[in-house]
Amino acid sequence: MDGRDLVRSVRVVGSSKAAQGLRTVRASWRRRRIDAAGLPARGAERARVPGPVQDAEPGPGGGVIRFSRSELRITVAVNGAVFWGWDGAGPEPSYALAGRCPEPDPRAVLEPDTNGGWRVVAERVRVSVSRHGAVEVCTPGGVLLRRDLPPRWWEPVGGGAARWVQRSEVAADARFFGLGGRGSGPRLRDGTYRLWNTDPGRAFGPGDDPLYITMPVQLVVADAAAHLVFHDNSWDGTVTLGEGEEGAGSGHDRTGRCELRMDGGPLRCWVMVGTPARVLHTWASLTGAPALPPAWALGHHHARWGFGSEQEVRRIVAGYQERGLPLDAVHLDIDHYDDHQVFTVDRERFPKLPTLSEELRRDGIRLVSIVDPAVRAERGNAVYDGGTAVDAFVRDPSGRTVEGVVWPGESVFPDFTDARVRAWWGGLYEERLALGFAGFWHDMNEPTSFSAFGESTLPRSARHALEGRGGDHREAHNVYALCMARAAYEGLRGLAPGERPFLFSRSGWAGMQRYGGTWSGDVGTGWPGLRASLSLVLGLGLCGVPYSGPDVGGFDGSPSPELFLRWFQLGAYLPLFRTHASMRAGRREPWEFGAEVLEHARVALLERRRLLPYFMTLARLARRTGAPYVRPVWWGTPEDRALRDCEDAFLLGDALLVAPVLDPGADRRAVQLPRGRWYDTVTEQAYEGPGQVLVDAPLSRIPVLARAGAVLPVRDEDGGTRLEVWAPARGRTGGGLFVPEAGDGWEEPGMERYVARWEGRHVVVRREDESGVSEPSRPVRVRGLG
Repeated sequence: MDGRDLVRSVRVVGSSKAAQGLRTVRASWRRRRIDAAGLPARGAERARVPGPVQDAEPGPGGGVIRFSRSELRITVAVNGAVFWGWDGAGPEPSYALAGRCPEPDPRAVLEPDTNGGWRVVAERVRVSVSRHGAVEVCTPGGVLLRRDLPPRWWEPVGGGAARWVQRSEVAADARFFGLGGRGSGPRLRDGTYRLWNTDPGRAFGPGDDPLYITMPVQLVVADAAAHLVFHDNSWDGTVTLGEGEEGAGSGHDRTGRCELRMDGGPLRCWVMVGTPARVLHTWASLTGAPALPPAWALGHHHARWGFGSEQEVRRIVAGYQERGLPLDAVHLDIDHYDDHQVFTVDRERFPKLPTLSEELRRDGIRLVSIVDPAVRAERGNAVYDGGTAVDAFVRDPSGRTVEGVVWPGESVFPDFTDARVRAWWGGLYEERLALGFAGFWHDMNEPTSFSAFGESTLPRSARHALEGRGGDHREAHNVYALCMARAAYEGLRGLAPGERPFLFSRSGWAGMQRYGGTWSGDVGTGWPGLRASLSLVLGLGLCGVPYSGPDVGGFDGSPSPELFLRWFQLGAYLPLFRTHASMRAGRREPWEFGAEVLEHARVALLERRRLLPYFMTLARLARRTGAPYVRPVWWGTPEDRALRDCEDAFLLGDALLVAPVLDPGADRRAVQLPRGRWYDTVTEQAYEGPGQVLVDAPLSRIPVLARAGAVLPVRDEDGGTRLEVWAPARGRTGGGLFVPEAGDGWEEPGMERYVARWEGRHVVVRREDESGVSEPSRPVRVRGLG
């Protein structure tokens, strides 16, 4: 028995929540006993490296290179992505890939290289393998982007999962982004980042790591090119990064460094090379197109843990309506359940939920339901009885059902890595649809099990189906939420085939964009939490998850009027625009912060409503290209090093640059501009980039600048769509895209392409398509003419 754990147990049992505390103590000791009996002991290990090269066997798109103690399979796919796997690891089975992996590129050939190595040359990339197993990734012109040193394994003498480490070098000027949702990003500084989805158990800030979504996905941006590397391994691990230095005082560059350590699983990865846009497009073709949210999900959402009753929901909705504030969705947290039990309703506080849903929908407002994976372990609970009947719940190595403690009390957990269980769980959403819910919010799905000490999750030895392969929670943990999202998405497709599902999830893994988006989780209320909110959205977008947003105002505490307003103004330009808070936190309704905040919040809400056609276009483009709505300012010019270091502003699509106020008391702020002309969208003052400018940021608004030549679809006062054109610089042309909304079904509308140019003394806008050039059929307003 660990003395420190015993002390923690006594403290928890002696707390004011003794009953729940006692359960968590029992669960913690139970988890420890299960793992002590079920996990293999880590005994003596043998270290191994690939050894010298022996021979090679060319194959489609690449081939197999054999070393004395390992072999390397390398393949270039038709989409330009490069795969390699050690020790016979192939690209499948994989939870990240969407369907089958792409076909090999028949033009890529494995051939001998210098010094006894081998290489594969393709259209977008050149890969060289040294005679001792180092792998180099270069541009087609031969510029080195990444060098993976020969890997090292530590294999248990008695058999079992081998630990491994992969050390890599990148260009001295390279910067690291990604690794899932990181509060300290979006640029990842020197340090160690863990790959284990974790509920921090409290409100978090920029320094907390890991958080709910970790992914072994890095986007590395350097002068020569960007590249994305994905190590397809869901086990626990760490990534240690060290940025390089140029010059370093001695005339020599120090390369950037990355070290990946994994506790087990295959050593295999994908690499994509090119511009950020091309890399994310290839990533989406590999892992799946982002789910398209229904149009209403791009509006404003209001949520709270603790609405408490239908009357309180009506009061909040009436508050928005009386003040003329747009509202598109209301979210119900676990307090609308019957004693916190999933797929139930508290009939005393929500006696007529279908009627409430219908009334709200008539006013254009949808209801969204929270859904937790934990099921109360109690006979008579319909979900528990149904799951028991189909053997749905995770078991330990001895065959007993694993129990933990979550909001319902003693709980069991469905094994979403089993297709049979996913089908059962997906069918349960019929009860939610019958109540009138239009969207679903997955929570506590890391998965979380409350703990007095140790990890707040399932035992690592807990058994999972893993699609029939079998394995334990060490491999299943990070993909648990991804598989839960798949269960819901596929279930909703069958239950409501005419409507696009709306899902967002607190946890997930590579490929989660196929089923929906995410949100920040319990971000702390404070200026650091505001800054972390932007970091999370930017970082997740660069991992292929374009739809996300924070709890506006922070999850805990009571924001000052200024902090709430600045958070609200930022949220109005993020994909998921949702206010939310804990039941112990202060209010989050805009009118609760005084008349001045209310009026400024109204401006932000109306501007979000005006930009909805643009947001819907960005959503359609994200699905078609993988490009996030929210992009770092270096997106179009990654070679601009000043922009690579900018973390306090972002591009919304190609047309707008948003510079939120992230510090208290600020009424002006510096903005780093990409090249070209940019207009302040309120004053229409023009600024020239590249370079830094100082712009006004009064309490009434945050700076938003439009790119010269941009053509934005915006909403008219009558609900129609018009084109807002920002005058291009003389001698330049501009343009923009618009994808009309075709309802919340599956119809794919055509894309409208517009070009703006000067003709004499006038800015002229024309539509261009396959049939030729024509006049716009929509009203046009030209701005920025002075």
